[in-house]
Amino acid sequence: QVQLVESGGGLVQAGGSLRLSCAASGRTFSTYLMGWFRQAPGKERDIVASISWSGDIIYYADSVKGRFTIFRDNAKNTVYLQMNKLKPEDTAVYYCAAKQWSGLSRIFTRQNEYDYWGQGTQVTVSS
Repeated sequence: QVQLVESGGGLVQAGGSLRLSCAASGRTFSTYLMGWFRQAPGKERDIVASISWSGDIIYYADSVKGRFTIFRDNAKNTVYLQMNKLKPEDTAVYYCAAKQWSGLSRIFTRQNEYDYWGQGTQVTVSS
């Protein structure tokens, strides 16, 4: 079992930056691949970014490429999402997710592939 707690959301003007953090409990964080998803009102929950357990494979949704960066610190059991050049369309609840994976390094992009979820943190970008 792992528990995930997100933080760092808030209100920011368009063009601004936020850094989301997701702290995980447990001693086996380094064996989990991690993902960030987001869900806007009335829309489905979509992948934003994913990072393999070793950090050597990273995926970004096209809508955030060049603006968002996912990275992890296994010593701190934490994964981050640095969000720059924010746009109003980035407004959503952002969720951290974890999947235990002991196979070859890879990432997953579908929400039903993840085992654990955080409670979500609201990000609101004003125009």
